[in-house]
Amino acid sequence: MNHFELREGELFCEGVPLARIAGTVGTPVYVYSSATLERHFTVLRTALVEAGLRDEAGGAPLIAYAVKANSNLAVLATLARLGAGADTVSEGEIRRALAAGVPPERIVFSGVGKLAGEVRFALESRISEINVESEPEMRLIAEVAQDLGRPARIAFRVNPDVAAGGHAKIATGGADNKFGVSFSEAERLYAEAAGHPWLEPVGLTCHIGSQISRLEPMEAAFLRMRELAERLRRRGLAVRRLDLGGGLGVPYFNQPEPPAPAAYAAMIARVMAGLDIGLAFEPGRVIAANAGILLARVLHIHERPEGRRFVVLDAAMNDLIRPAMYDAYHAIRPVRPRPGAVAIADVVGPVCETGDTFTRDRELPPLEAGDLVAFMSAGAYGASMASEYNSRLLVPEVLVRGEEWAVVRPRPTYEEMLARETPPPWLDQA
Repeated sequence: MNHFELREGELFCEGVPLARIAGTVGTPVYVYSSATLERHFTVLRTALVEAGLRDEAGGAPLIAYAVKANSNLAVLATLARLGAGADTVSEGEIRRALAAGVPPERIVFSGVGKLAGEVRFALESRISEINVESEPEMRLIAEVAQDLGRPARIAFRVNPDVAAGGHAKIATGGADNKFGVSFSEAERLYAEAAGHPWLEPVGLTCHIGSQISRLEPMEAAFLRMRELAERLRRRGLAVRRLDLGGGLGVPYFNQPEPPAPAAYAAMIARVMAGLDIGLAFEPGRVIAANAGILLARVLHIHERPEGRRFVVLDAAMNDLIRPAMYDAYHAIRPVRPRPGAVAIADVVGPVCETGDTFTRDRELPPLEAGDLVAFMSAGAYGASMASEYNSRLLVPEVLVRGEEWAVVRPRPTYEEMLARETPPPWLDQA
């Protein structure tokens, strides 16, 4: 469910007409619904708790929101107030989470190429754990921890050799993917870490992909994680937490309905029955995707004599790269629908790339130059992946709550964009 609805012939976000935002901020612009963010987080947490799943202390499982999905500080703060943690993959994301009010003990740090400075910052910030993804990384963390004189709480990200996800580029659990240590080395590394004076292994973690539409691959991966935890415990090693990652799909408009959070939680409860272990999760898309839209304006309709029809927008692939990178589908809705028959068209942007195409041969409602359209389900991996390619100004972001709204990342000016670059002295003197 989301809170983008037609009212008297006009598309609203909660209590705010999208046309009002476009008229004030301009387009393109991302618009997020606080009510949708809050609902999606709450529904997931309720499902996990009602299934009997707990953290190490017996409370609700840690839901560490994947910051990479949508890293806007206002979005993070909205979720932090509900008790969300943060799954981070860089020092910048840790800093964002802390700035948004996420307690450090609810932050985990993942990623395959951590820098020594990032590890130091994570340890100094006293975050919950660092997820180790390789043997060299384990040794780096130990060195930094020893230098600081502070033992590092770690979990091992294990590659379960179960690939899943809505696209090859977001399947992360296969044996040929870069993420995590293999099962063949996990036990050895965990035992070595347990005996190291500057490492404190607390558990295991996995993540097999994003936009997963079936529970079966998740269940297969989680069973392997349980088996590994049991083997480690039989060796006398403490395994207090299993972090089962994220990846649960969202209901994009042209795809099969994904499993409901309640079904997801019930499957996990069945797989983990009797294990007595704390659980954590790293959802991103399932919370943020349907909480946001990209609002754009039709520049013109280009109809070729051969019959090809192009709807040219002021938004481009630098604003929303998912269609170009992942062949992703986003429903496109007019903000003020017109009567009339649908027509086939390609929807494109102004960037000088053939890849700057949002969709081909799409049946679209009547559109004219000046009309506003909304790309639905754009709250995840939209603004967080946006760029200034073609020297286009970075897309702004707006957060709505009821009948209020605020710009939470403004569109920069051209002067601000240019001021970030400094000519070298020999050019400045010319």
